[in-house]
Amino acid sequence: MSHVENELNSQPECWIRAVEQASRHTAVLPAAGERVAIVGCGTSWFMAQAAAALREQAGQGETDAFAASEFPHGRTYDRVLALTRSGTTTEVLGLLGRLKGRTRTVAITGDRRTPVMEAVEDVIVLDFADERSVVQTRFATTALTLLRAHFGLHTEAVVADARTALSVPLPDGLVDCAQFTFLGRGWSVGLANEAGLKMREASLAWAEAYPAMEYRHGPISITSAGTATWMLGDAPDGLAEQVRATGGLWVEGGLDPLAELVRAQRLAVAVAAARGLDPDRPRHLTRSVILTTP
Repeated sequence: MSHVENELNSQPECWIRAVEQASRHTAVLPAAGERVAIVGCGTSWFMAQAAAALREQAGQGETDAFAASEFPHGRTYDRVLALTRSGTTTEVLGLLGRLKGRTRTVAITGDRRTPVMEAVEDVIVLDFADERSVVQTRFATTALTLLRAHFGLHTEAVVADARTALSVPLPDGLVDCAQFTFLGRGWSVGLANEAGLKMREASLAWAEAYPAMEYRHGPISITSAGTATWMLGDAPDGLAEQVRATGGLWVEGGLDPLAELVRAQRLAVAVAAARGLDPDRPRHLTRSVILTTP
């Protein structure tokens, strides 16, 4: 197995450990009523989108999500939470450096030997979920599970669904599709974005992601035989029928949306294998983006 396969298969156990640890980190994670921004790059940005929507869904306060390079410095926040697997990403460290001494900062990371340990006031290390692979899977979903538990929105059914996602075969014909669209609603929009990214990274597939209600506003025009539309969460009324009418393959998201993301990770690896690609060596990518200063 590739590193990414081994790591994505370990997610149920990682999520259980994250939930067990959540209560230990209550003091450093965003408190109810705080105005919070969650930042990251790549996969971590999409997890930030999901986490921000979950926090607001839980009624815990206004929460924004930004790519670290696009943080609006004219706004004020009670706390900024950075998601960074490597703890070395240039844009994240640069942002945290600008915020130091002005805004309380906390990072969730996978490696305690990295610069982010000194860049923030508080840090949570999920080293048991760190990864060898370039393509992120378990660290991202484990960090989100930790936050989901902190918000009071995690249930044991999520882990059970993840085990199902790892054991049930993918739908017939899905791996052979030429184009993939992932849809979400609310917090699962971020997960849909991440599913599309996994397809592009691991298998060089044509993949897109949209809020589900936006799909009718143009993107459905590319749907036809040989394309797949995958819903993460509950679909808007009538959308499945509309997609099927185009000849496209509709994939119903019957599991918890985070478990559906695990299924999408499996699909990315399967498509890579079908195309003769190594998902551990994604084209033009490195495990962390570290930019040099001229």
